[in-house]
Amino acid sequence: MQRIVLLLLAILLAAPSATAQNWLHDDGSKTNRSMFRPIDEWPDPNEVRNGAGAPGPRYWQQRADYRIEARLDTTTHRIHGSERITYHNNSPDVLRFLWVQLDQNQASRTHSRSGAAQGALPERLNPMFLRFVGLDPFDGGDDVTRVQLVENGRLVDARYRINDTVMRIELERPLQPGGVQEFEIDWNFVMPDNGRGAKEKVAAGWLYDVAQWFPRMSVYDDVNGWQTDQFMGQGEFYLNFGNYDVKLTVPWNHILDATGELQNPQDVLTATQRSRLEQAYRGEEPVFIVAADEIGKPSARPKQNGTLTWHFKAENVRDFAWASSRAFAWDAAGFRYRPDSPVIKVHSLYPKEAMPLWDKVSTRATLQTLKTYGRMAFEYPYPKAVNVNGPVGGMEYPMVAFCGARPRPDGTYTDGIERALIGVTIHEVGHNWFPMIVASDERKWTWMDEGLNTFLQYYGEKDYARTYCGTYFTQTEDCSYPSRRGPAEGITDYMRDPNQVPIMTESDLIHKDFGNNGYAKPATGLVMLREHVLGPEAFDQAFSAYSQNWAFKHPMPADFFRQMDEGAGENLAWFWRGWFYTTHANDQAIARVTAQAADSLVGTTDRGAFYYRVGVRNEGGLLMPLTMEVTYDDGSTERFAMPVEAWRYNEKEFTKGFFSNRKVVKVELDPDRAYADIDRSDNEWTAPDLQQTGDR
Repeated sequence: MQRIVLLLLAILLAAPSATAQNWLHDDGSKTNRSMFRPIDEWPDPNEVRNGAGAPGPRYWQQRADYRIEARLDTTTHRIHGSERITYHNNSPDVLRFLWVQLDQNQASRTHSRSGAAQGALPERLNPMFLRFVGLDPFDGGDDVTRVQLVENGRLVDARYRINDTVMRIELERPLQPGGVQEFEIDWNFVMPDNGRGAKEKVAAGWLYDVAQWFPRMSVYDDVNGWQTDQFMGQGEFYLNFGNYDVKLTVPWNHILDATGELQNPQDVLTATQRSRLEQAYRGEEPVFIVAADEIGKPSARPKQNGTLTWHFKAENVRDFAWASSRAFAWDAAGFRYRPDSPVIKVHSLYPKEAMPLWDKVSTRATLQTLKTYGRMAFEYPYPKAVNVNGPVGGMEYPMVAFCGARPRPDGTYTDGIERALIGVTIHEVGHNWFPMIVASDERKWTWMDEGLNTFLQYYGEKDYARTYCGTYFTQTEDCSYPSRRGPAEGITDYMRDPNQVPIMTESDLIHKDFGNNGYAKPATGLVMLREHVLGPEAFDQAFSAYSQNWAFKHPMPADFFRQMDEGAGENLAWFWRGWFYTTHANDQAIARVTAQAADSLVGTTDRGAFYYRVGVRNEGGLLMPLTMEVTYDDGSTERFAMPVEAWRYNEKEFTKGFFSNRKVVKVELDPDRAYADIDRSDNEWTAPDLQQTGDR
């Protein structure tokens, strides 16, 4: 008889409530409003992008190869360039014109949409705004002096139209599928003081961080056709992969590094420097190639007048950046994933003003990035990684990162400044994975590069603290790293903001708190998903599959979501919908705790003298798993972890029941603060509030 009673009880508890469906966001339309329903915004799978979120059998993407020659005039701070672009039409479509990006026009008074649309300044300015944008009425932009098509081996003047930060080039004949079009552009511009590429004067001379500096092909893909969104400043880049052959002419006394491998070290480096590089690549301990006391000395250069031309080649990259200065110190090291792996050459360039901090942190943080990201996504495929200190506080390009964070003028620095350099280095070097290799459309979806990269940065920071604990990282007793973005508690203030926009908002339409929206919230969500929803093994299998399947390709948001579902073996529509597509928050509250004599319920006390019920209200708009810690009168505790499916029949309220011989004195929801609950004042219940129900 007892078995029958318990069986009936189990059936009763498993059955859904007979009441009407209770959805969080019921609009009265009598349609399915469940948070678990499929997401309508995802495009239908096809042969280009399949239902598993992977490239399909007919996936294609365009290719653009570049041959560039450029010269830096340090008197006028002007860069003069000439390029030949070879554009490969791998699409199934006939193209009758080409679009080219002119990002430098964002600094032009004539061609800058963001400048023309800018309203009044706020009463307080973010320092990053001043670093990237500034208040100087600088009038820059590209001066395009020649555009010519290559037709039958001859150069023919092209018809073209500049539309602010993009340029349309008319073709002499339609470019057929599988066809190739070559054309040439001459241009020049003045280096600005602020922006993603900029210049800065330090004691030993000018520093030049040169980026977004040449006309680059726009992307033509299966989702957008031509992606011609204007460069407004927030939405960054969407670019084609290709090979680069670049020659850069600068003053003889400059040290220069760039995307790609140096082709002529015998022309631009001394024998001593070449020897030091060979030594540096043998291990992970940084070796000075140009020491602080050698900066600016003629003996540190292979010639003492005129100019030098540095020649670089890079394969299968989507952009090219470089840095040049007579004020650089330079250290380097080498890294291998395995003893038989190719060496990855790690370089750091910085002025004396960045010492002693940069020589301690930069190369080591770069090495840690290669290790952490290599473990969680895929091994770094390029031959080098460079970190440069200059006027740009934090930007990324293939193989090249620009980072800020310097000591005070007297050479001292705080733990906060050191952590700032560790964090920005891991972040910017980490961008090699997202979006330099997993090449998402940043003009539209900030989170696909910044959010995913910040997620991995969180683990890179933890690894850095463990790796250098007690040697180069001693800021906390246990060498833990106080990451700013990633922990759930760090996002709760933003989640309370009634004026936020969903993560799935196009980059240039994020009207406030860009950092929380594009970086912190997606990163926190992914940490939550990995640590508390899926578990590290399931998450890592799915995430590494996404990363590897889309390496050197162009994923879209639905590709990521589908790939994660596929790899983890879960339907995560409830999570993507709530965390990415809405601005709802998680707010679970204890509504009541009641106790009943067990024998009055099931006729026995075999499972415990009391049967407790804990009612939980969902007062936010998100669904999240439910973790409950119960404390008994003997001081012992018990955890109950319920999956998100606890809410499947009633998204607004759930009641947990359990037997016990001990008296409950406290109940706490989300005791580990794992789910970003925005109001913890109703997450605890203590014994004086206990209600008695049922007959004894």
